[in-house]
Amino acid sequence: PFHQDYFTDENRVLKKDPQQDYHLEYAMENSTHTILAFSRELHTCDTNDKSITESTVRVIWAYHHKDMGEAGQNYHGSNRGTKSLRLLNPEKEEVSSASLPYFDLTNKDVLVPDKDTTYWCQMFKIPVQQEKHHVTKVEPLIQKGHENLVHHILLYQCSSNLNDSALDYGHECYHPNMPDSFLTCETVIFAWAIGGEGFTYPPHVGLSIGTAADPQFVLMEVHYDNPSYTEGLIDSSGLRLIYTPVLRKYDAGVIEAGLWVSLFHNIPPGMPEFVSEGHCTLECLEEALGAERPAGIHVFAVLLHAHLAGRAIRMRHFHNGEEQKLLAYDDEFDFNFQEFQYLKEERTILPGDNLITECHYSTVDRTRMTWGGLSTRNEMCLSYLLYYPRINLTRCASIPDIMEQLQFIGVKEIYRPVRQVKCLWIYVAPLTWPFIIKSPKQYKNLSFMDAMNKFKWSRSEGLSYNELVLKLPVNVRCSKTDNAEWSIQGMTALPPDIERPYKTEPVICSSCPCLHCRLFLTLLFVVHVTARTIGNVGPFV
Repeated sequence: PFHQDYFTDENRVLKKDPQQDYHLEYAMENSTHTILAFSRELHTCDTNDKSITESTVRVIWAYHHKDMGEAGQNYHGSNRGTKSLRLLNPEKEEVSSASLPYFDLTNKDVLVPDKDTTYWCQMFKIPVQQEKHHVTKVEPLIQKGHENLVHHILLYQCSSNLNDSALDYGHECYHPNMPDSFLTCETVIFAWAIGGEGFTYPPHVGLSIGTAADPQFVLMEVHYDNPSYTEGLIDSSGLRLIYTPVLRKYDAGVIEAGLWVSLFHNIPPGMPEFVSEGHCTLECLEEALGAERPAGIHVFAVLLHAHLAGRAIRMRHFHNGEEQKLLAYDDEFDFNFQEFQYLKEERTILPGDNLITECHYSTVDRTRMTWGGLSTRNEMCLSYLLYYPRINLTRCASIPDIMEQLQFIGVKEIYRPVRQVKCLWIYVAPLTWPFIIKSPKQYKNLSFMDAMNKFKWSRSEGLSYNELVLKLPVNVRCSKTDNAEWSIQGMTALPPDIERPYKTEPVICSSCPCLHCRLFLTLLFVVHVTARTIGNVGPFV
């Protein structure tokens, strides 16, 4: 047979599944290719099968050049691999862009430092347009061989009051000696992360350029991840923006939501699961949407972002105390595969709604605290929402209250303040924290980081700490463009009182007698080899 359903046991031994749930649609082979198209239900309720959801799926593939004999499968050797995919990401409506103009924003031979983490910033000027245009597609331009070096790219809108002198050179971001012009760039207009492909805007939406309200100067921030401290790496990666004079109906905007990236976000060591929440609060959305768009905004895509300890991310949506269906989620988060999820149906966000970015982490292999920060060994908990029509809201985030975190480990008194330096959207304290501890004696003159690392964390202590931080009041971050802030910025708010949690829909198995209950996914598996025939071909989802 061309096609059979197998599974692997806990010892990675391949076994034929008694319940054959994969169905061959067609197969073909020539001198260079073997192609199999097959389908299966999303939820087979077979313990040997993995349910297929909107989360990331690691597809494992393997093949052998010879046909399977009486002895069974031939060992694939090195002909194997894996790829993370989002099988249920809705297909985007592609519009041919071959004849459309474009411009590239790329670094020019940046010498990547031989250190773990580097954020490199370069200022660009958007090509002058005589009239309004819409960017319809953004593509990553990752230098060949640097696919694992370039972790993510953010594009910020900068102050319109800058001049061309800001374009002279790039510099390391979040650095005391970086140009002052970088501090004017706080509005995220696009985000790309490792593993992602190009992003195409829906046919009724585009990123506006060419008007006084649009970006004239932009800052491209590239996160280089160099854990091996390799010397001499030269990089020229960046982005390509494809645009059109044929205007769409709406201008797109981006809101960064979640946890403000700082040391206020921290995760104890040795935890199989720890949950952090970043709040886009009712108070921020009430003020910003109430003033700019009482009828609400429409979200059409979401990028969920965390670092190495991240295991799952969910974007929760609340309206009038009632939880709605998840806005976006990835329960199989892969650090090396982060891209925008197109929503199957656009979601309207109204004044007074709440959004929570909920991140699940595992630190079982770590012996010290994990801190919110820039390095991939630090953590983030962010969502980037693409929406229309564009309003003057760029960041809707929160910081958990610090005092009760201090009290949890037994801190009684602190010295403050220590001068802070504001760098873009991160607060960098020269002495690692804006205070030092006065008492008790075992923590005296320690920073908060040192005290938290000194505290003897057990799993039960970690669970208690997690329960505490999820209930803490939060400091509201509610930002406009050009470093402006809504009046709610800096206020204290409480996490939402969830009156009616969302009830998940029951899983429907293939035993369901109703035709409309049956949900299928068709997959195409293609192998390109120089041999004429391939006997064993095995994709496993």
